[in-house]
Parts: sequence; structure tokens; C-alpha cells
Amino acid sequence: GQAPGVVEGVERRPWRGRAGRTLRRWLGLDEEEFYATFYCASVTRCYPGRALSGRGDRTPTPREQELCAFWREWELRLLRPALVVPVGGLAIKRVLGRRGLVDCIGRLYELDGVATIPLPHPSGASAWL
Repeated sequence: GQAPGVVEGVERRPWRGRAGRTLRRWLGLDEEEFYATFYCASVTRCYPGRALSGRGDRTPTPREQELCAFWREWELRLLRPALVVPVGGLAIKRVLGRRGLVDCIGRLYELDGVATIPLPHPSGASAWL
């Protein structure tokens, strides 16, 4: 995902709100299975606040994304995952580069020997739902 949401900040666990419930439903996993199966990380580590429009959360700025890049890269080197699932446009851009969502959602990519399958963001603000 792009950043923790309000619920994630309070509960200190990723994908805890409505979008997380939707994502777990898509994957056919209950909460326990989801957290036992996936290590979750966001493009940024801090809640960016609400969007000025009032619809959804604010997209982290490029500077905010760069400030957290070290942590993403370090986690990937440390964990050496067999599968990476970037969820949502910002995460997909950071992992795959500048690819259009229509062209990449649900497709299998191999990046540096790691299977990568991008998914749309399961939030209510997503145009994919």
C-alpha cells in the first residue's frame, strides 16, 4: 500500500481497516492466515493525513516516499521474499516503475528473481471496485 491509514496507526498493524478486510476477502484468507502468510510494508511508514478533497487519505509526497525508501529496500534485502504483491497505484509505481494500472493489474512479473503480482487498492476510493 501507499501508507498506513488511521486505523493502522492506532492498532499498529497493517491492513486493519475496511481496505484490509476487502483485501483479505479477495485473497480468501481470514485475519490469522493473512498475517501468518504475508509481511506487509507500505511505501511510507507514517499516516499522511486526509486528502484535501476529503475523499480518502492524502498521497505521500515524492519527498516522503524517498525518506522511506531505505526501509523498503532494506526489508526486501533482509526478507528475500518469493512473492511481492504491490497493492495500489503508488506501490505498483514504486515496485514496477511507470506502468499503467490497466496494463499490469493481476499479471505476473519477475523482478530480480522475485515473482511480483500487482493488485488494485481495495479502498472505497479505488476506481477498480
